Amino acid sequence: MMASSEITVRRARADDAAATREILYETYASTWRPQLTDAARQVFQAEDRPAAYVSARGLQFWVAEQNGEVVAFVDWEGDFVNALHVRPGHARKGIGSRLMDAAEAQIVNAGFAAARLETDTFNTRSQAFYAARGYLEADRYPDTEWKSGLTTILLVKAFD
Repeated sequence: MMASSEITVRRARADDAAATREILYETYASTWRPQLTDAARQVFQAEDRPAAYVSARGLQFWVAEQNGEVVAFVDWEGDFVNALHVRPGHARKGIGSRLMDAAEAQIVNAGFAAARLETDTFNTRSQAFYAARGYLEADRYPDTEWKSGLTTILLVKAFD
């Protein structure tokens, strides 16, 4: 049995789909839902975005597992990090850092000189997390995904 503090980072498996969908619902509820218009919230529910995302990309995820429970995941393609989600009850315990370490190492190994990702201006916690990892703001533009008047920030980390 794993010690309670032991985290395993591994490639996602098909049987992780339910857990990664649940993580998306939890982080949506805690981070995104309060920022969205009623119309955007209704679209999210109608489209079941977590299920669609996990169906399309879930086997590309890398997950963090603690005591047999998937508690976080990261998804990237090429040099772009699509998503990093940590269950709210497991946040600020170094799990996101472990996943980003894995993603960045793979991005470097693939020959990219930098990693890119997006966050929104309201998400100051993610901005602080990425700034501490060396990400710098490269651009700002309207968030077209949610149609809630949000502003997206493009962050870039150059690798030496």
